[in-house]
Amino acid sequence: MSTKILVTGGTGFLGAYIIKELVEKGYAVKAIRRESSRLPAFIPAAILDKVEWVEGDILDVIFLSEIMQDIDTVIHAAAVVSFSSRHRKQMYKVNVEGTANVVNIALEQNVRRFVHISSVAALGRTLQGQSVNENSKWENSKANTHYAKSKHKGELEVWRGIGEGLDAVILYPSTILGYGDWNNGSSAIFKSIHDGFNWYSPGKNGFVAVEDVAKATALLMETDITEQRYIVNGDNWTFKQLLDTMADAFGKPKPQRQTTRALMGIAWRWEKVRSLFTGHSPVLTKESAIVAHSNTTFENDKLKKALPGFNFTPLEQSIREACRKYLDQKP
Repeated sequence: MSTKILVTGGTGFLGAYIIKELVEKGYAVKAIRRESSRLPAFIPAAILDKVEWVEGDILDVIFLSEIMQDIDTVIHAAAVVSFSSRHRKQMYKVNVEGTANVVNIALEQNVRRFVHISSVAALGRTLQGQSVNENSKWENSKANTHYAKSKHKGELEVWRGIGEGLDAVILYPSTILGYGDWNNGSSAIFKSIHDGFNWYSPGKNGFVAVEDVAKATALLMETDITEQRYIVNGDNWTFKQLLDTMADAFGKPKPQRQTTRALMGIAWRWEKVRSLFTGHSPVLTKESAIVAHSNTTFENDKLKKALPGFNFTPLEQSIREACRKYLDQKP
């Protein structure tokens, strides 16, 4: 295919799977990696070898201008995901200023197509079990984390670009699950359960297989749909259902102890103090505790109508497959 696609965040969990999907479909792919980033070990080397990797940073507009000169389509998947206050300044800088840079240079270089990977967090989160869809309007809420705020502000930069002529579509994945680096991001929940984590929260959330998000990204890119937003959510599960399914797949005991808001309040404060002495990021923060106790469901009807041949992988199937791969990687 003659189309050349630039993927930002190509070494991240989702970005790597997007690259895999594009390469397997025959596209020429250029991807950005920071100097400190390693190529993802969970993607076959044969796939990664077909990618034109460029070292740089989306905060560098000169770099972006140089690498985007031969690009037809941009898939912007780069983002900092963190619930820790120590990463907050950099998170806003990358998620807002970085997105503005990518949008501006795409306009400057007359990029034909722009696909922005946002997050359901940018649509807002509820505490009372309400359903969220693409018509939901952002509202300031105690349930919204700084990550959510940064993604919302970054998305506003994309809408500004659309107003200036950018042909763009926006995806909002829910919590992404699958086989990746289980020491980082949403994949770390697999390691926690494998190692015998015995707690669960009473909250409910949307979850989706990473392969499904990558496939939906490529399919929407190939359409002429523009100025639209799509939630990419496989199913809405309680955290208890999610953790039990992982435990079953690993052959481990299911978590038995339910957290309360009071317990979570003590836990995140203790973690904050502990992190000051260890120098490591806290495992639990005030913001991640809020997410764990929220009850939010996400609709996916709009995406299904836009992509009639697309079907979500059942969550249990994707979780069991990921657990099998994690077990296979263990020495």
